[in-house]
This record gives sequence, C-alpha cells and structure tokens, in this order.
Amino acid sequence: MTGTALFDVDGLDVRFGSGPAAVHAVRGVSLSLASGRCLAVVGESGSGKSALARSLLGLAGPTAHVTARRLRLDGQDALSFGPREWRSVRGRRVGLVAQDALVALDPLRPVGREIAEPLLTHRLATRREAPDRVVHLLERVGVPEPRERARSYVHQLSGGLRQRALIASALAAGPGALIADEPTTALDASVQARILELLGALKEDGTGLLLISHDLAVVEALADDIAVMHAGEIVEHGNATDVLHSPRHPYTESLLAAVPGRGRPPRRPGPAPRTGAPLLEVTSVAKQFRAARGVRRTAVHDVSLTLHPGETLAIVGESGSGKSTLARIVLGLLTPDAGQVRLAGEPWSGLRERERRPRRGTLQLVPQDPLSAFDPRWSVARIVGEALATAGTPRQERRAETLRLLEQVGLGENHLERRPLALSGGQRQRVAIARALAPRPRLLVCDEPVSALDVSVQAQVLRLLRSLQRELGLATLFISHDLAVVREISERVLVMKDGRVVESGPVDEVFAGPRHAYTRALLNAVPRPRRGDHVGELS
Repeated sequence: MTGTALFDVDGLDVRFGSGPAAVHAVRGVSLSLASGRCLAVVGESGSGKSALARSLLGLAGPTAHVTARRLRLDGQDALSFGPREWRSVRGRRVGLVAQDALVALDPLRPVGREIAEPLLTHRLATRREAPDRVVHLLERVGVPEPRERARSYVHQLSGGLRQRALIASALAAGPGALIADEPTTALDASVQARILELLGALKEDGTGLLLISHDLAVVEALADDIAVMHAGEIVEHGNATDVLHSPRHPYTESLLAAVPGRGRPPRRPGPAPRTGAPLLEVTSVAKQFRAARGVRRTAVHDVSLTLHPGETLAIVGESGSGKSTLARIVLGLLTPDAGQVRLAGEPWSGLRERERRPRRGTLQLVPQDPLSAFDPRWSVARIVGEALATAGTPRQERRAETLRLLEQVGLGENHLERRPLALSGGQRQRVAIARALAPRPRLLVCDEPVSALDVSVQAQVLRLLRSLQRELGLATLFISHDLAVVREISERVLVMKDGRVVESGPVDEVFAGPRHAYTRALLNAVPRPRRGDHVGELS
C-alpha cells in the first residue's frame, strides 16, 4: 500500500446501549483500504459487519458508543468529527451503495434529482449544470437512454437499473472510496454480473471499495483482500486467494463449506423416472397485462410444465422473464388468459375462488421476505396458529400443533412468543416454512426463499427443504436467480426469457450442455473466481 489510506482504522469498538443489555457489536477491529483496492468484509448476520460500515460513515446511530485508537478517513481524524464534518465527508469523500435501491432512493422524486442532490449539497454544480452532470453519471454507470431515465421514478426502473442509479448517486460527488453493502443481493445473475463489472471498472479507475457481502462468489470475483468477521471480531484476514482457498480459521472453513456446490459434486445425478399422474399440470398458459398508454405486455406465453410428488422443479430467468407471474398463476392468484392449470388431476385455474378455497391447503407459498409477509405485531404462535385455524385445526389443539411444526423446522418452544423482529433471518424463514406446512400441503411454491440469507443459514434452509421433501413427499416449485442453489436443490430446471420457456430438462444436463444462447449467457454471468497473488492491505 502506498500513499494515504482512504480508511485507516485501529482498535475500533462499537457498543449499542448500556448496562447488562448492551450489545458489543464490533470488537477491536483494525483495517486499512487504499485507492484501487477492494477489501471485502464477510460474515453471518449479527457478525458486526454492517455496524462496522455504518461507523465508518458516522451513521452508527444515537445509541451507539464508538471508540478507537485511530480512525482516519482520507488522512483526517474522524474521531474529532462533529455532525457538520460528517456531512462534508459523506458523498464527497466516501459514498454509500446500499443493498436495496428501492428503499434507498426517494420514491416521490425522479432519480435524476436524487443523483443531483450530492452535486448541489457539496456545491459541485449549479442547478443549471446539474441535469447534464446527471446524464453523464448515468452514462458512466451504463444506464441506457440516460436523459429519459433521469426523469423516471424508482418504481419505473428494473432492479439492475435502480442499483446503477444508486451507484451513480454515490459517485456524483467524486468520492475516493465506496462502501458497498450487499450491492448485488437478490439480483439475477446477468444483472449481478453487470453490477460487478461496473464496480470492477471503478476499482480499476482508482476507487477504493469496501464490500460488505454474504455472497462468497461475489467476493471472490471482486475482492483483493478479505476480512472475516464473527461475533464482532475479525477472525481471519489476508489476500482473497489465500482466505478463500487456504482458510486458517474454522469459522472461515464453515462459511466456505456452506456455499452451494463448492468443492463437491452435484447433489444428485439427475431426476429419477416419474410414474403415475403428476401433481401439477400447467398447459399452454398465457398472461398479458395492460401497460402505459393502453399497450398490452405479454408476461407469460404458451408455458407448459408438469411436477410429480416428491420432485423439485426450478424456474430461472432474469427479472421480467415471467417466472413470478407463472408462480402466481400456479397459486391461483392470477387467472391465465389462455391455457389451464390442473392440481392433483382436477381443474384449478378456471375455478371461482369459493370453489378453490377448500383445496388451497394443497399448495402453499414460502416467500422471499418473511419480514414483509408477517404482521410485525404478532407472535410466532399467532402467525402459525392463524394458518392452522384456516386449515380447520380446533383451537385447543393449535398450540401443540404449532410447537410440533416449529420442531419440525428446527425451532423450539422458546420461539413461540417471539415476534418477527426478534428473530434472525434464518429463523424467520423457518417460521415461514412452518406456516406453509400448517395445512399439510402437497406442493410448496418457494419464491427466492434463500436469496437474502447468509451462506451458512442458506445451507440450513436448503437442508431443511430437502429433508421435508423426503419426509413428507412434497413437490416443490423453486424460483431462484442463484444458479448454484438451483443445482443444489432441484432435479429439473425450466429457463424462462421474455415470458417463454427457452430450455428445460434435468438440471445437470442443462447446466453442463446448455443448448440455448440465453441459458449459456445466464451460466456465463455467474461470478468466476480470479487467480493471482495480491498484496494484503489489512493490518
């Protein structure tokens, strides 16, 4: 490392609250970051990595007590900063790229005004100059039709375009360093690849990147150095190749072992021959939606599939490919414009809801974000109990049945009275699965059920789904953008693009020898490991 470090941190401690209830989130962390380098901080939820990132921006919060032997940003003593000094640093010296652009960007104003705000705040452009600067920034991050996109609101942009707009906002004031907190979580592989390419180009141009991520494939593609955090401490650090391929700490080894498919063959060679009637039959379904100015957009076109008991079929494709619309048709939440869905050999899609309702327990949804799907005021007992009540379980039996379901998904009696915010991400997903199991379904529709989970928690949920599939004979329709997870969990895969099925078959055959150019593009977009020696920058 040469020159002044963008970050130079020694002995950083972060505590929240006081007394016996205090949380010691960061313990004695030391690190440094230079221009043109990427330092990745990895670890499970609760390891302290986000508290570390917020502390480096002076955003730890009013209940935080931050101390350090040394905390310098771009050569300045940040320990002496007050609110005014921090405001002058944020955006100008250090930019932040948050995980969820839909939340981070103001939904009530065009993204161009969001991007212009740092320019105006730091007096780097006049109001007359700002629009052209915004267009240039959008061009720099690869947004097509930048002048038109600058007039768009965040909800009118795809996930990839929203994330690019957020990066443009972070770059607007020309900071030397970016903190990227889970910048590609829940993005499709091809969109993720474009964001990684953009971040890599910024690094080549001299920007220092502090990457916070649970996705070790992303880390391996971008990082020069890695710090592994556990219980607030850095338990291992070094250059990326050494840490990822020759880990020294057991915790690092456990994180790497949890990555789907890493260092081991596919879970099964292929689907076993299926006999008997399928549980789910989708035949030539199509669905259109009315878009702006009365134009009709085809979301699903002539899609067919079958699913047998005990089988897992994965659906993959980019955002807008039609996979979520297809899932809603299967769930009976949308009526197809053409074609039909049959469930357990009987009509499903053409029925009125009062005719479907007695059979709704046959199939259940496991959502991507249980925190949004749960009432935050309800306890776990009430969340699962409501599903039991809907399924007709007598009131006096519900608590015992709730406990049985929680134990089936690896939770216990001590979780009954907890509320969603008091649970970890993995625990919330287990409660979502318990709720889905309450009506004793034969089919689970899993919509990105592990996309936002740390690799170790992700591995636990995948193991749980597989064991439930074996134990209960469940069929699973598994929607995911993570191709490594798809290969780990599914027997067959169906690839969608622009509402159509472009390829399908046994998952190992499709992944080993894709026939369609789009499938090959998806597989090529999966982050690839880099090789080479790096000079460590972590002290």
